[in-house]
Amino acid sequence: MEIKEKDEICDCKIKLRDNPKRRKDKVYVGCGAGFGGDRPLAALKLLQRVKELDYLVLECLAERTLADRYQVMMTGGKGYDSRISDWMSLLLPLAVERGVCIVTNMGARLHLSSEGSDKRRGLAQGALAGHLLECGCQLTGGYFMHPGDKNRDFSLEQLLDLSLPFAEISCEGEVCVAKADGSGGVLNCSTCAQQLLYEVGDPGSYITPDVDCGWKSWGEISYGGYGCVKRAEAAEFLVRSWMDETCPGVKDCIVSYIIGHDSVKATGSNRGTPMEHVMDIRLRMDGLFKLKEHAVGLVKEFTALYTNGPAGGGGISTGLKKEIILEKELVERERVFWRTEMMRSNSTHQCIKRAACDESEQTHREQTKSLVIPKVIYANSMVSSALAVAAPSNKKIPLYEVAHGRAGDKGNDLNFSIIPHFPRDIERLKMVITPNWVKEVVSPLLDASSFPDPQAIKQRSNRLEQVMVEIYEVTGIYSLNVVVRNILDGGVNCSRRIDRHGKTVSDLILCQEVVLPPFPDESA
Repeated sequence: MEIKEKDEICDCKIKLRDNPKRRKDKVYVGCGAGFGGDRPLAALKLLQRVKELDYLVLECLAERTLADRYQVMMTGGKGYDSRISDWMSLLLPLAVERGVCIVTNMGARLHLSSEGSDKRRGLAQGALAGHLLECGCQLTGGYFMHPGDKNRDFSLEQLLDLSLPFAEISCEGEVCVAKADGSGGVLNCSTCAQQLLYEVGDPGSYITPDVDCGWKSWGEISYGGYGCVKRAEAAEFLVRSWMDETCPGVKDCIVSYIIGHDSVKATGSNRGTPMEHVMDIRLRMDGLFKLKEHAVGLVKEFTALYTNGPAGGGGISTGLKKEIILEKELVERERVFWRTEMMRSNSTHQCIKRAACDESEQTHREQTKSLVIPKVIYANSMVSSALAVAAPSNKKIPLYEVAHGRAGDKGNDLNFSIIPHFPRDIERLKMVITPNWVKEVVSPLLDASSFPDPQAIKQRSNRLEQVMVEIYEVTGIYSLNVVVRNILDGGVNCSRRIDRHGKTVSDLILCQEVVLPPFPDESA
């Protein structure tokens, strides 16, 4: 079959249709992927279960994947997702059969355009629907289920049988989100509220990151038995000192932590554990440098612990890579261009369709056979928000007994939602969750070492001065959206922390103990 290549570069000017003809009163849009590493089989299950689908959207581009694709392009590659062929081979046969249009950004960024205020309401509603759907199963119980929390607990069988979400969108702009009938998971006001606030800062100022470069390297080593923490402290001291000897002035580019003890650094909740009782640790040191030779230097000096470090260190692993550092900038539309590439044959449409079907028919039949979905009725053990009761007053309780939430990131900024189980508790939470409270709770994120000396403590204080906290009340869903700026060590692409996104912060925040005041109408 003769193949021709077509390559076009276009500007980003979008012309909207004037008075387009309405073809349907409602359309059904499904989310087939929430990020670049999502599960293709879950998308196929959604296609099988929801026969009304008109569109299946594969959302596969974010800060991390954007940076990775940029690096590929800079080295002569195409820059698109290498898994696109796997996804299309699996989904296209059934999508063609059902007449479902597949939309993906596996190789491009998507843009919205508005000309005139009359279209902004529709765009806002569309953006809201897209934001709810874009992270896939996070809307339907994924990243929500929490064993031991009566408000978020459900069975492992339900978690295994999650359905990707879809939306019914009317021509008037009404949106109804749903999951496949008979599927597991959960879709309710709580999951929608978490996803609605996920990765949202100030809604009036939403800036897309741009890119820059740096070099990152790291090393890990394990110690066990008596005094293992002290030996890890000695190892960290040696590596920092060796770096200062061979590459003067860069030791402050390195952070360290002990995995399993203080590696998430959000609240210091584990610091009460007596150090002498710790018997199994892994020291990790991460560095971000402007020069490659400095990054290589950290790898070399860390490896030297094998013969020059304290006793009993083992399992050393190191790594080195060029990173893309994201910086927030606004780019004028006329400076944005996009490129399309197509592979076209001389065959007719029907021949192409027949060839595609013939080639994948057997594979598709085998896959769909293995995806026979049993009908199961799940018992829901969660406490409904409608049955939730107010949290007690004047009593020290963990925040998770009062509320739930999720953390998200944008560049160097963290946001986390606080969504009370009992809506009226929002008024009392507003008195407790203040900028100073938030700043104190997240301040350990700024620690550069598990064993800070006076200079490191002073540097932490200086970094804390750059941290800004903003708290937005979202009255429609009785929630708080907390935004912490300049807290994520530069953001996901250059962070030297083990949790680059800051996702663990939400549950560590919820572990904080709070004392709620009485309701204003309660008697003293």
